[in-house]
Amino acid sequence: MIQNKTLHILNGTEMYKRFEDTGFLKTEEMIPFNEAMCYGESCEDIFSEKFIEMRARVHHVTRDQYADITLKPLQPLFEENVDHIALWFDEDMFCQMNVLTILAWLDQIEYKGSIDLHLVDDQYRSVNKYSLEAKGYAALYEQVMIHHEMPESVELKPLYRGIELYLNHLKKDSELMLYIHKHRDVPAEKLVSLMIENFREYGLGDTQYFRMIKDSRQGK
Repeated sequence: MIQNKTLHILNGTEMYKRFEDTGFLKTEEMIPFNEAMCYGESCEDIFSEKFIEMRARVHHVTRDQYADITLKPLQPLFEENVDHIALWFDEDMFCQMNVLTILAWLDQIEYKGSIDLHLVDDQYRSVNKYSLEAKGYAALYEQVMIHHEMPESVELKPLYRGIELYLNHLKKDSELMLYIHKHRDVPAEKLVSLMIENFREYGLGDTQYFRMIKDSRQGK
């Protein structure tokens, strides 16, 4: 009898290290998704050559570097027969855009297995769980991440909120941009720390905030 195979996809290397260090899921296969899909442009065909080229440009790395950082850890997802996928992500915007991308790719390849989405807190403890099917997410991804349109409804509430924040966060009147403008005399490094602390719902890191501050102060 063939055993069902589960693959756990984690939001990035930090979570992967924490799970390894604590022995959580120690008998299971875990892989990190090292991306920041809420940042920069993308294309419809996820993990295609065009996608790799675009995302490498977004992150200012070569195609080979992108493959090493992002695609290499995902090889079990690409190559193995997996019956069940468990996603471990935070509720914030950063994580939810990564979740949308993975679900959209699973939809694109017509993945038929079961999917569980575990939402975790800042200590990586599971606080909620959803059981999903890979249906409708490719169209949702295209609507949100390619055409930048707000969908009328999204079944997953955390994903809906993530999309809402994603589509608004770079607008001139968003709370992030207004905060940057209000603190235009604060040194960038200090302002980055303040924003990470005060806007946890976005889940953005120093790289994204530095770019936003730089662009705002240069009038872009």
